[in-house]
Amino acid sequence: MSGDHGHKDSQVNSGSRANDPHRHKDRHKEKEHRHKDQKKDKEREKSKHSNSEHREHSEKKHRDKEKEKPKPNEGSADRHRDKHKDKRREDKTKSSHVDGKPKKENGYSRDTWSSPSPPVVKSEPEDDNGFSPSPKHNKPLKREHDHEDEFESKPKKVKAENGKKAKKRKPEYEEEEDEEEEDVKPKKKMKDKKGGVGKKVKKEPEEKWKWWEEERATDGSKWRFLEHKGPVFAPPYEPLPNHVKFYYDGKPFKLSPSAEEVATFFAKMLDHEYTTKDIFRKNFYKDWRKEMIPEEKSKITDMNKCNFTEMSEYFKAQSEARKQMSKEEKLKIKEENERILQEYGFCIMDNHKERIGNFRIEPPGLFRGRGDHPKMGMLKRRIRPQDIIINCSKDSKHPKAPPGTHWKEVRHDNKVTWLVSWTENIQGSIKYIMLNPSSRIKGEKDWQKYETARRLKKCVERLRAQYREDWKSKEMRIRQRSVALYFIDKLALRAGNEKEEGETADTVGCCSLRVEHIRLYPKMDDQEFVVEFDFLGKDSIRYYNKIPVEKRVFKNLQLFLENKQPEDDLFDRLNTSILNKHLQELMDGLTAKVFRTYNASITLQQQLKELTSSDESIPAQILSYNRANRAVAILCNHQRAPPKTFEKSMLNLQTKIDEKQQQLSAARKQLRSAKAEHKASHDDKSKKAVEVKRKAVQRIEEQLMRLQMQATDREENKQIALGTSKLNYLDPRISVAWCKKYDVPVEKIFNKTQREKFAWAIDMADKDFEF
Repeated sequence: MSGDHGHKDSQVNSGSRANDPHRHKDRHKEKEHRHKDQKKDKEREKSKHSNSEHREHSEKKHRDKEKEKPKPNEGSADRHRDKHKDKRREDKTKSSHVDGKPKKENGYSRDTWSSPSPPVVKSEPEDDNGFSPSPKHNKPLKREHDHEDEFESKPKKVKAENGKKAKKRKPEYEEEEDEEEEDVKPKKKMKDKKGGVGKKVKKEPEEKWKWWEEERATDGSKWRFLEHKGPVFAPPYEPLPNHVKFYYDGKPFKLSPSAEEVATFFAKMLDHEYTTKDIFRKNFYKDWRKEMIPEEKSKITDMNKCNFTEMSEYFKAQSEARKQMSKEEKLKIKEENERILQEYGFCIMDNHKERIGNFRIEPPGLFRGRGDHPKMGMLKRRIRPQDIIINCSKDSKHPKAPPGTHWKEVRHDNKVTWLVSWTENIQGSIKYIMLNPSSRIKGEKDWQKYETARRLKKCVERLRAQYREDWKSKEMRIRQRSVALYFIDKLALRAGNEKEEGETADTVGCCSLRVEHIRLYPKMDDQEFVVEFDFLGKDSIRYYNKIPVEKRVFKNLQLFLENKQPEDDLFDRLNTSILNKHLQELMDGLTAKVFRTYNASITLQQQLKELTSSDESIPAQILSYNRANRAVAILCNHQRAPPKTFEKSMLNLQTKIDEKQQQLSAARKQLRSAKAEHKASHDDKSKKAVEVKRKAVQRIEEQLMRLQMQATDREENKQIALGTSKLNYLDPRISVAWCKKYDVPVEKIFNKTQREKFAWAIDMADKDFEF
């Protein structure tokens, strides 16, 4: 290590020799001091400790002594020595792992599920039951990922660790670097005290399961081994205190436990606009009466005479009390949640520890739905163990049902990806507990989805030529199919599935459009053959668009509208199943949704090429990226209501901009006066002052530009939801390639959760990737 240390010191000193001619003598004295210390250490080693123990003790003492001296760049040199030591240890680990790389057999690595201790499991600590991490490694996930980020960036720091470069990089990675520094310090202390134990904990998250580098199973199986602890159920109902009363017709009325629980669901929503809607109140009252005892049914006959105010005030007070809890109380709750997460929030799949998406069963409550849902206000019943189907391996330790209960069924189906399922009572739909988006199963599905969209790119022109030809078909069904496909391709409309009338909100897609949803204009605003769309799409979000279409499409639409009433289907000889069956014949795996994914991804790539300039600053490039993402969100109709805090946050941002402009004005005045002083004196001190003031002006200008970009971005995004397209429709490799091409940190585009979800894309995409 002394060789490395000396080499680093020589590099540092060579750069500053011109400034300090006595540096060489001081350096020589310091070396002599160091040799003396080492000699003393060796003598102590013989009499007191073994070689390995003493080496650590001597290094620690040596570092402590060095700290007392006012030696420039000493901290940097010490860090360099430590990091070289860590780097060699890391390289050894890596080389041993490469040498022992497991062979792949039948789509899975042999060691992955046959060896008792495969190398890959080392990064995923487990306890005796093979599920939860041992207490030794039982740390919050956030910290683990922080260490991971720190480890990835360390080799870069070793190459150029001179203090100045670190400062230059700081603004770009401000939040990330701050987190790293917090983690580095305690770990170094741990290493000093415990002889490398701290280092071991820090290294573990480094080894990630790179499933995308393994061969995939060809037999249709999703996993070979699956073990988990089952779901976490909602806590039982706690009756209200005696002083909190429900009133009927102005008088207090004691409710039975089951009726009181349902009443609390309404009381908790009392300030929400839902409780003012007739359909919500009607459905609630109907289901509430089912939970009442006969005496309550006979007395509570009018919903308008019910008073839930006192109950509502009690829950508000409880909510406020939670906010006012002490740090100790909050920490206790946090620790309990962490314990539950470690026990139930992970599963073992093919010898790898995988995070579960949402392992908690939704508590009972009142159904809200989206838009004007006809079932809003109905009671969502409590899910019990006897409603639950468990899915796991035959050879795994099966989840145990709570004492005195049993599961509905335990299955061992490795052709599906869910761990737990049940049927909810409102719409009779099946709900699932599945793996986290960062898991292998979810990642493989995403990767396959984008690869299918890329295959469509190769044949899309042939498909377009075919549906254009079909506009002239003699068969009405083919004409309708081809016009619908044109809209799905051109406007990125959803296909629109069939549904039972009255069961859900009146939302439609392309295939389920009705006559009332479109209007035709032979000429409008200097454009010919304009179609006006106005309907409620998914989640009751309004789709409104005026678009010029090709003449033959316009003529066909006129034909489809003949002799029809407003409530009749526009495409009366078409449904989603017919359309997707036709698309499957054109290309394997092709559905209407693939068109939407393809058009979203290709639009992002084209927009990024048009909007991005390599000579822009990082904030300007991020604004360009968000504008490209916004173009996709508009295409896919990903709208949102402006956030309630929008005006307030914009006002705060504008205040910051105003303050920064004042700072800039003051800094420029100081720069001018500094220049005037230098002009008068021409000395080095005034010259330095000018440089300091100039740098201050540049820094404030950059900060102001960043704030202004932020304000522009926020204003443009006011009613556009960028997240949906980024997570579900845009091939992440396009964004990663763009980041690598323009040297934009991936952290600026994908947050931590998204980086975990798209780890496969970040690893495999280079700067030249083309969708």
